[in-house]
Amino acid sequence: GDSYSENWLAEWKYLYTLAREIPNTGKFSFIPVPAKGNYSTWDFGILRITPFNYSDGQSNIPSVWSSEHALAWHLGKDFRNDPNAWATAKCMEWDRKEEKLPDFMEEIIDCPCTLAQARADTGRFHTDYGCDIEKGSVCTYHPGAVHCVRAVQASPKYGAGQQCCYDSTGTQILTRDSTGGSTPDRGHDWGSPPFMKPPRIPGFSHWLYDVISFYYCCLWSDNCHLYMKKRPSSDCRTYRPPRAASAFGDPHFLTFDGLNFTFKGQGEYTLVESDLTSLRVQGRTQQARFPNGTGAQVTGLSAVAMQENNSDVIEVRYSEDLNLEVLLNQKVISFSEQSWMDLKGLFLHSTADQNITVMFSSGSGVEIRGSGGFLTLTVLLPEKFMNHTQGLFGVMNGNTEDEYTFKNKTIMSINASPQQLFEFGANWAVENGTSLFTYDTDFLVNNFFYAEKHNASFLPVFFPYEDPADPLVKEMVSLCDSDPFCRFDVLTTRSLHVGSCTRLSHQNHKLLVENLEPDMSLLLVISCGWLDHPTNGRKNGTNYLLGSTISFTCNEDYELTGSKERICQVTGAWSGDAPSC
Repeated sequence: GDSYSENWLAEWKYLYTLAREIPNTGKFSFIPVPAKGNYSTWDFGILRITPFNYSDGQSNIPSVWSSEHALAWHLGKDFRNDPNAWATAKCMEWDRKEEKLPDFMEEIIDCPCTLAQARADTGRFHTDYGCDIEKGSVCTYHPGAVHCVRAVQASPKYGAGQQCCYDSTGTQILTRDSTGGSTPDRGHDWGSPPFMKPPRIPGFSHWLYDVISFYYCCLWSDNCHLYMKKRPSSDCRTYRPPRAASAFGDPHFLTFDGLNFTFKGQGEYTLVESDLTSLRVQGRTQQARFPNGTGAQVTGLSAVAMQENNSDVIEVRYSEDLNLEVLLNQKVISFSEQSWMDLKGLFLHSTADQNITVMFSSGSGVEIRGSGGFLTLTVLLPEKFMNHTQGLFGVMNGNTEDEYTFKNKTIMSINASPQQLFEFGANWAVENGTSLFTYDTDFLVNNFFYAEKHNASFLPVFFPYEDPADPLVKEMVSLCDSDPFCRFDVLTTRSLHVGSCTRLSHQNHKLLVENLEPDMSLLLVISCGWLDHPTNGRKNGTNYLLGSTISFTCNEDYELTGSKERICQVTGAWSGDAPSC
């Protein structure tokens, strides 16, 4: 069919069987030969293994699948006789076809400016498994990179994907400087709704438009300049980092605008909600326990539930035996088979050590991990949520004065006492009609479904007493140093472990904010954009961020006019004039 039209269709085609009724010894080898007939015109595909009692090409049967790969092993004699000429012709043909397709580059998100930003913006970017710093940075397609990320969401109109790669200094690598640079994708690698039509088919659309063409132009022939011209790296000039808010320990809250407070209510509360996308994130707090098992006069986060628009509902909670559980629409799910799930309106990811990340289609992200018997929660919201949030995480607008805004829009002073903050928190209790939580045990039904959503009879400790004669105080001082949240939690729970987890969560939040906003006075990383070398000359430097210097020299027998070096300024413009030789 025609590209990007209603009649553009995809077909899943069985080609031929390599071997039948092979004993299952755990391995199979064969000598590749050109495929019969016109099958060798298929240049990428997938292998499958099925039980022998099914017929050839039968669909929807138990199968073991390989990953998608280039089928160089079955290509015809024309490829075998002169792979370079064959691939060059294919590359030229791809280049001509690309000319006729719409430009998807206009609508994909710009890259984060630094590696730290790329790894911190977990609502919008996720590790590219083909180049992962956590797995030793084996970056076959991006030499010189230590880590790449992909935009989680495909672009709205064309279903395109973004990729961003970084070197060991944390600087973005651009294709105009290096073949190791990141290349955006006409087809998002992970596909996008409704999935069954090009260019939105997971894996295969990406292979057809972006990967096999890389083989033609870059790996099997020397025409990489054609590929890079059609897939140039995006820089970071329009990138804006998200804002982060966190809750942890005996719940301490750090709002999007940077205010921090402690609210130790017992119940279920709105942490953040937004009229922009009907985003709702709710938290449940339960009474903390002393090491001897008796109840302490403070609480901690035990469950978080969330939804955006009419997406699936995700809940992360501690079960009664203190295991971390993830629920999808009220049912507990397991990550034993896969760590990554593509669900309605969101992506869900779990690491081996149970860090749960929810990535909503708006670009908002929620990260949850268990620590010290409580949950630690971070919410990341893109800039478009400015002036569109309310709840315990405050009004995200860069102004702390209105953080304590009640449901009825009245505002309490930021110098409020802990007792007044307790009233503010209670005002954001959820109701059964709007609760996203699952009540599937007697304990939850009796204590949270039928009980008050804010337990007014539970009065926490507001000012814990530091007794100099208390042996715990000396250990607390050496553990916590000057961290007030850590000291508070050690004194109220009598547990150094809880204090240690709180201190770590607090440090992680501060580091996250620092990584996202390296210069808080500027509120963003400034990029002046890529600079080319002069004709008949060279340039030195590939960092285009604030304060960087790019210097220029001319080849022998040429003289330089314009600036010998240019510096990226705070205005986002380069100093000096364009050099020429």
